[in-house]
Amino acid sequence: ELCWSVLLREGLFPRGHLHQNHLLPATDGDTKTMTFLQEVVDILLAYIVESFDRETKVIDFHYPNELLQMNNWELQDEPATLDDILISCRATLKYAIKTAHPRYFNQLSTGLDMVGLAADWLTSTANTNMFTYEVAPVFVLLEYVTLKKMREIIGWPDGRGDGIFSPGGAISNMYAMLLARFKMFPEVKEKGMSSVPRLVAFTSEHSHFSIKKGAAALGIGTESSCIILHILVALVQGFVPFFVSATAGTTVYGAFDPLIAISDICKKYNIWMHVDGAWGGSLLMSRRHRWKLDGVERANSVTWNPHKMMSVPLQCSALLVREEGLMQNCNQMHACYLFQQDKHYDLSYDTGDKALQCGRHVDIFKLWLMWRAKGTIGFEAQIDKCLELSEYLYNKIKDREGYEMVFDGKPQHTNVCFWYLPPGIRYMEDKEERKKHLHKVAPVIKARMMEYGTTMVSYQPQGDKVNFFRMVISNPAATFEDIDFLIEEIERLGQDL
Repeated sequence: ELCWSVLLREGLFPRGHLHQNHLLPATDGDTKTMTFLQEVVDILLAYIVESFDRETKVIDFHYPNELLQMNNWELQDEPATLDDILISCRATLKYAIKTAHPRYFNQLSTGLDMVGLAADWLTSTANTNMFTYEVAPVFVLLEYVTLKKMREIIGWPDGRGDGIFSPGGAISNMYAMLLARFKMFPEVKEKGMSSVPRLVAFTSEHSHFSIKKGAAALGIGTESSCIILHILVALVQGFVPFFVSATAGTTVYGAFDPLIAISDICKKYNIWMHVDGAWGGSLLMSRRHRWKLDGVERANSVTWNPHKMMSVPLQCSALLVREEGLMQNCNQMHACYLFQQDKHYDLSYDTGDKALQCGRHVDIFKLWLMWRAKGTIGFEAQIDKCLELSEYLYNKIKDREGYEMVFDGKPQHTNVCFWYLPPGIRYMEDKEERKKHLHKVAPVIKARMMEYGTTMVSYQPQGDKVNFFRMVISNPAATFEDIDFLIEEIERLGQDL
């Protein structure tokens, strides 16, 4: 095997004849496996280092039809060689978006944490399922410890309650809606929606679309997901209010709903209060900013996505529930091939029956290991820095010629929403004509950003407002100089519009 390794390294072995079946569990496949995986790791490490280099592109953009033709992406009957597999790995990363790049601001989830990445590699190596303690003992315990810590930070006494990691904030929000319905009408689990009155959920105009999706998926209907808190009107119309979703950090504006006032209303009418803190929940880690979530401890459930402001590798979303045992009662189906009642350990650690999923990915280890590496104070410093950068951007452009803020006042989160007005439309007197032209500015600048590969930032319309830039900062690698670069780049790319 050593001879094989040397010959391969020196180019004297016919590598093109090596295939997947030469690797473990093949007999004598250990050295070949180590050599192959080392080459993969070398590719990954080179990509990681490149991703943090400001001289490299954020994106090597090609249109879909071009990218399809540039490489052979088709699946074939015959196996590819390991050389071909390595070529595919390189090609995939060549055209991938460098989400770790300090000038990537396109989504709420940005950056790449090295400890989190190491944890993700370990998780894939362990390759197990989260449904029972018997197949995931350490991961189940880490989930228990971490969820308890998160509940303590929310402010629930002694961290009591329940929770689960789910495939994203949308699913966490749907879990909350499911629990709220079961809490009020437990018979719905067996008898369905025909056994309950007409239900209605309430949320704000700027809440995440997943609230409506949850209503659709649960058979409640999108028309029963109101964007106003007119509970008395709903009662008169014969609806039964069962769920209020307050948002801590809206997706576009980064706004925080008044949780204390909302909780008072929910208590008065005995309605489940959920806080969608997918984006803003991580501010609970900051002593400087956690006041924005005052009242969160009065909620029945909270969604919190560490894969956003805490930069845990995707995906990592938690639903925290104040009432212990409710998730189990709502979702359990007693599958006897998994959840035998005569096992020789504490069955409360078989968490799978409280989940909607059967197979559940291990999302806990990367968060837990990063928390060990940074400590709570490390996460706090990271979050405070991102908010400091957003304030710097806001102060720099609020009175700068060619910029208009979408809403008045300092942003509550790292979302900075603004229009850039090129010289060509800056002094237009016809307001409708100006609005029509302004609507086209952000999409053109964004397209140019991607074609040059220099940076990426999101844009969108909102209500009656034409397209504007929504700058969000969650990337720990970003600096004040990167904010300066973004402003200069927008002006450079939009100067002629």
